[in-house]
Amino acid sequence: MTAPNAAAPESVASHHYFDRDVGLMAVKLLPSEYYVTSSNTVLSTVLGSCVAACLHDREAGVAGMNHFMLPDDGESGAGGAARDAAESMRYGTYAMDVLIRELVRAGARRERLRAKVFGGGAVLANMTTLNIGDRNADFVLRYLREERIEVAAQDLRGPHARRVCFVPATGKAIVRKLRAQTEVRQVQHEEGELLRRLSTSRAAPAADNKGIQ
Repeated sequence: MTAPNAAAPESVASHHYFDRDVGLMAVKLLPSEYYVTSSNTVLSTVLGSCVAACLHDREAGVAGMNHFMLPDDGESGAGGAARDAAESMRYGTYAMDVLIRELVRAGARRERLRAKVFGGGAVLANMTTLNIGDRNADFVLRYLREERIEVAAQDLRGPHARRVCFVPATGKAIVRKLRAQTEVRQVQHEEGELLRRLSTSRAAPAADNKGIQ
């Protein structure tokens, strides 16, 4: 699986900060973003029903993370030819293709990549029938199996949102379950809004094309 075009520049995480928990500079990934690094920079994100894949080539000293919202956009091709790269990064197929390609460009070897995957929680109470978290978790494991990339660790599904910190220098991942109601509500609100906007944007083309033969 190879994405045909480079991800849009705005898909590269750009929020840099100092993480006091690990005592290192860090990059925070938001939904639809990814980041690849060969420096001792922590990669962090907060996940509800979304999933993040952390890929690491220890020998090359290159690692990366992505953060996607849904497994697939239901269109043919990686991310759907009709969608721009920034929008396609919301979907697991495209987000995984981009992350692997950028890791290889940075010096990693596909056969040496090891994965750690997180998220897929059942945190959106009004969307449980869609099983978004389970679908994301199933997708990332299936994708990695098909690509023959070993899953070295996973923390998927369950009722909790998570904060994940990945340390490229060691390949270590630190996962904290979010239990404070303020943190949980914030994740629920942000992911709920993102999914509602996504549903609206996907319905719009169908409405625009109605009646066209």
